[in-house]
This record gives sequence, structure tokens and C-alpha cells, in this order.
Amino acid sequence: MTRLSPAQQHYQRTVAAKAAATTVHGDVVTGSDYQLIFAKLITDKQRLKQIQSVQRKIETKRGMLLDYQPWIDGALSAGLGGKDDVLTTVMIWHIDTGEFARALQIAEYVIAHNLPLPDQYQRDAPTLLLDEIPDAYLQEVAQGTALDAAAIDILQRVDQLTTGKDAPDQARAKLHKALAYAYIAQSSDDELTPEQLPTAQTAMTHLLRALDLFNGIGVKKDIERLERRIKKATPE
Repeated sequence: MTRLSPAQQHYQRTVAAKAAATTVHGDVVTGSDYQLIFAKLITDKQRLKQIQSVQRKIETKRGMLLDYQPWIDGALSAGLGGKDDVLTTVMIWHIDTGEFARALQIAEYVIAHNLPLPDQYQRDAPTLLLDEIPDAYLQEVAQGTALDAAAIDILQRVDQLTTGKDAPDQARAKLHKALAYAYIAQSSDDELTPEQLPTAQTAMTHLLRALDLFNGIGVKKDIERLERRIKKATPE
């Protein structure tokens, strides 16, 4: 697949910034350049619909996203909050492909301007972040992967962007469960050291918050195990 040349990337950033800067909050981004990138999005979505394999679809989507990066940069640099279905769709695609840092960079703009997601997603941006990103990490844990410190950074950013936003308690409970697992992974040995104790206590705070938000979140056994470890490591 042919990638954009540096000159084409520069042009796309420029026209994206111009389109975003001339569309005020509440209006739909328009113009011939926007119609071109939107037409590309429609074509790419039609291509994805023809792929049955989930893994192949993710890899294809990851390749497609390379061509949208200049548009994203331009829109974020100059946008006034106009409705841009290209920007919100590719934000979701970055989540689908596990490129969470870039997704959250876009999400900051989307949430700040209260941009709606395309109709088929039937959720707002904060709810989508709380649903999808923690769930991806929880799936990794279920498959035996220990979460690293980078997961904590991403999940804390989700927390920052969604704090104070209305969202289902079950979705927010997933965030706290994923954060707890990420902190627990930083002290994976059975016996906690004094240095690991604060991290374990932070994990406990998130487990308890998850349970408080949704009794069926599935952390009661985790709380019992961690409680024993903390008690054993706490000085008399």
C-alpha cells in the first residue's frame, strides 16, 4: 500500500488545520478537503467489513491509520470543536489496535469539546474510554499477561479524562479493577517488601472502589488475597 509522501503529509496537516479552524463548536466540519478524507474513511470502512478475521482486521486498521496521522495532527492543532466524524472514528480505531496513547491524545480534544461519536457506537467518548481501554487490559490479565507500569500511566490518563463525566458505574468499576491489577503486578511476589506495601495499598483502594461501584465486578477474592498480603507485611 502506498503511504503518503512527506509533502502529502504536510499538505494534509495544513488543510486539516484550516478546516478545523474555520468550523466553530457545534457545526459540522465541511469543505472539499474534508470530503476527500471522509470519502477515504468510507472506503476504508467498507474494506474492513469484508474482512472476517478479527486479527487481520486489526492489522489492516493499523496500516490504514498511518494515512490519517497528518489529519489528526492538523485538526488537534487548530480545532475549535467542530463535529469531525473522521477524527472520532480514528480515535476509536486507535483503541481497537491498542494504540492507547494516541487514542487518548485525540480523546482529550474530543471530550474537551464534547464531540459526539458516530451514531453506530451509541455511547459518548468518556463511556467508550471506560468500557474499552480497561477491558483490553483485563483481557490481557485473563490471558496470563502481567500489566506493566505503562498500563498504569494509560489507565490513570483514562481516569483523568473521565473524572466528573457521567458514565455507567459498571464501566468505571472496570477502570478501577484494571488499575488494581496493574498495581498488584508491580509487587507480584507472594511476600510484600516494605517498599512494595504502598503500591499494594493503592491496589487495594482501587479494588474496593471497583466493588463499591459494581458488586458483580469480580474482585472479592482479589481483595481477600491482597488483604492477607498487606496484613502480613504491615509492621505490628
